Amino acid sequence: MQQASHPTLILGGGFAGLFTALHLSQQNYSHPIILIEQRDRFSFKPLLYELLSGELHSEQVYPRYKELLAGSNVTFVQDTVQSIDLHQRQVGVGVGNLFNYNNLVLALGSKTTYLNTPGAAEYAMAFTSGEQAIALRKHLRHRLHQAIQTQDSARRRLLLTVAIIGAGPAGIELACTLADLLPIWYDELGGDANEIRVMLVNRSKEILKGDVNSHLRCTAQRALKGRVIPVDFLFDVTVTQIQANGVEYRQHDQTQFLPAGTIAWTAGTAANPLLMELPVPNHQGRLLVTPTLQLPNFPEVFAAGDCATDSDNPQPPTAQVAYQQGIAIAQNLQRLQESKPGIPVQVQMRGTLMKLGLNESVANLFNKVQIKGQPGHYIREATYLQLLPNAAHNRKVTTEWLTDEIFQRDRPFTHMQLGQTPWLSGIATVAAGFILATPLAWRAAQPTQFQQNLSWTGIPTLLNHLTPPTR
Repeated sequence: MQQASHPTLILGGGFAGLFTALHLSQQNYSHPIILIEQRDRFSFKPLLYELLSGELHSEQVYPRYKELLAGSNVTFVQDTVQSIDLHQRQVGVGVGNLFNYNNLVLALGSKTTYLNTPGAAEYAMAFTSGEQAIALRKHLRHRLHQAIQTQDSARRRLLLTVAIIGAGPAGIELACTLADLLPIWYDELGGDANEIRVMLVNRSKEILKGDVNSHLRCTAQRALKGRVIPVDFLFDVTVTQIQANGVEYRQHDQTQFLPAGTIAWTAGTAANPLLMELPVPNHQGRLLVTPTLQLPNFPEVFAAGDCATDSDNPQPPTAQVAYQQGIAIAQNLQRLQESKPGIPVQVQMRGTLMKLGLNESVANLFNKVQIKGQPGHYIREATYLQLLPNAAHNRKVTTEWLTDEIFQRDRPFTHMQLGQTPWLSGIATVAAGFILATPLAWRAAQPTQFQQNLSWTGIPTLLNHLTPPTR
């Protein structure tokens, strides 16, 4: 057994770091556990679009760490990591404060990179945290209020134009969400929704280039064009400057300018600079780790999530990967404490999920079957809500969500506000009931097969919260 003279430090409170901490706390782990994170709230990144739109509430997808960790034996320290000394086993935070560690988990994630684009950091809005989602919502609301009050058509056109830089998954999901949401908000103010313009600006000629979701390209393109306000494309361009009132870009050797009152940046991320200073190898900014997620020359240190990769078994930097890695690190830390060898991490990729508008998604199950539209929406949210940290928080949020979905309770918007009838809303409720009834019947008939085949989606847990299985 190792001596617990120093704690296990976990740097970063994203999926990998937080789930490592929570699962360590649930085990018979004797070392003190300290989670260090500069923010006071956990940002559930896949559901930030729902936070922006109001489909889910702040306390559901942007909860405080102290609430999530209540009742655990994890000590939460809100501070900024300033230095990491692997040889001395020390981490510096704040102004001169040092933590010694017995084991270290590096889960600092990545940071938004503006690719050295002048003006981007000053005028473009990033979208990677709950705080940024709330700021973007406030900004957009303000722009709409300004637009409804101006008689200057050119000024109004600028205020009602949103430019989204980057056509990866984040850019597409944000574009689809805003192209449905902004017309509803503007219609509520008495404005003409047809004046709104959402532009997707991309360096490449195609969306999702090189991404794990690239096989969803055709589905995403159709969705972008099928929104309340169709999304416009500005592709094969190089953004040369971001200004307060628009985007300067080069296309076909000509410099042009896109006036825009809102500029959102989803064009890329970069490794945390602290990690690049460590005396360990990395691949394109991600630390190289062993199959057990340990640093080769520092076996007491684990790394996961956006900031690490196993070159023999690389995984995409997604929430489902980081979630599984966090659980695996907790198990290997426990084995390390018991002087047992670590177990190679086996990440199970279960497909991909993309939000393609309000109440619409695509669930690409095991990269074989695509479930689109509202059924895809239910699968996407049930899957992600299953990943919510803390069992009590998970149970509360999933119950609230399904109740709201079926009974359309507490929804500040629906497509009905743009001309649809209560009959169509009833169809949505029937569809929701069908989606719920089908797995209930399967669970009753074949409970073992049901659990084995759908456990990854979160549906069994969600149904157990609402309708416990009969014995």
